Amino acid sequence: MVSAAAVGVVGLTGFRLLRGSDEPYLQSPFPPGFRWGTATSAFQIEGATREDGRGPSIWDTFARLPGKIRDGANADVADDHYHLYKEDVALMKAMGVQTYRFSIAWPRLFPEGRGMPNPKGIAFYQRLLDVLLANDIKPYVTLYHWDLPQALQDRGGWEQRDTAQAFADYAGYVAREVGDRVGHFFTLNEMRSFIDSGYGTGVFAPGLTLSKAARNQARHHAVLAHGLGVQAVRACARTGVRVGPAENIKIALPDIETRKNVRAAEEATRDMNAPFLTVILEGHYTDGYLKATGADAPRFTGADLKTISTPVDFVGINVYGPGAYVRARTREAGYAEMPLPASYPHMKSPWLGFAPEALYWAPRFLQKLWDVKEIYITENGTSATDKPAKDGRVDDLDRVLFLRVRGYFAWSLLDNFEWTDGYGTRFGLHYVDFQTLKRTPKLSALFYKDVIARNALV
Repeated sequence: MVSAAAVGVVGLTGFRLLRGSDEPYLQSPFPPGFRWGTATSAFQIEGATREDGRGPSIWDTFARLPGKIRDGANADVADDHYHLYKEDVALMKAMGVQTYRFSIAWPRLFPEGRGMPNPKGIAFYQRLLDVLLANDIKPYVTLYHWDLPQALQDRGGWEQRDTAQAFADYAGYVAREVGDRVGHFFTLNEMRSFIDSGYGTGVFAPGLTLSKAARNQARHHAVLAHGLGVQAVRACARTGVRVGPAENIKIALPDIETRKNVRAAEEATRDMNAPFLTVILEGHYTDGYLKATGADAPRFTGADLKTISTPVDFVGINVYGPGAYVRARTREAGYAEMPLPASYPHMKSPWLGFAPEALYWAPRFLQKLWDVKEIYITENGTSATDKPAKDGRVDDLDRVLFLRVRGYFAWSLLDNFEWTDGYGTRFGLHYVDFQTLKRTPKLSALFYKDVIARNALV
């Protein structure tokens, strides 16, 4: 508990002091109308990978390659959300969330990636949307969350410029079919992740290790797909639809928060996002990026850049931890990255640093660098090895501590197929027994419910 005296000492503005039968405590309210939600992706929760005409995705193929997924797991069943979606919407309703961000599976709608659509595929999402709206939960739809149809990968995937146009055609179809019920569309989720890890290091589907030049060209095709997708959604959905990207911004943090170091962190954040958010929001590749890539720079036209920078209505950022800590150089302009010590605190996943300040600086830099007026935290959460106690409770205290500084689309509604980690790493607010598929609210779900009800952190 925080004493009343502490309020005067630290000068906490915007806090309310609450009193009850216990000691007083502080409440930090969010703005009126702030929307709380949770998020999932189709491949991680839906299952039913061979039902109702769904075609294979690159992740279906990748998960069957020996050694790619921990314990040889796959997402054939996952959370079986395809059949249990009504139960999952009830979980959201019980938490009091007002919004739900979910992705549509491209191969469920277009088994071959393009051509004739699968009517049973779009019908599932129409049913889901109807149930969400009946429960006063506003849908935010992600059009692409990594599950490229395998048929398109067989023709070159994101290495091919034509995949960008195929995405736009798919996006336009979705906007026509559900645009009467969806007001917000995210184009592509985490371009950096599915390109750099799927076509660069090869640790994600489709598992390729391309040359730097080929990888940079694939990056270009992804941001081009974003621009074409924005145009397609606006052309095909109802008037007033809003659309933007959802990118895992690489955020640089000042090692010590002096003015010079903060400016250095801003500069570093712009540079670190050069092939993705920076080109989308500025309309050109930075000189530094083109110089650094040299002969490996992507090939592009002026028309490409105009399409890529089609104005967006908002920007979604996935924030999990810092991309780097930096400080200003003393004798020259620029910044220097600071190495992380071995003792740097992190969560269950080694890449997930415990750095609450990342969520503070990420939207600030986004607004400062690119004057973004509407920002969503589209993903934020933490991994853990959650296990039920003998009484059935799941007291994920580490996630509660992590969520104290978090808001909006908490990742994730459910424990799910966590990509290459399979089912051993859990991010959900609800525990899933993958043998019975029973859902159990964790302590974090109860904590999040209280935050939503108060519209405040306590």
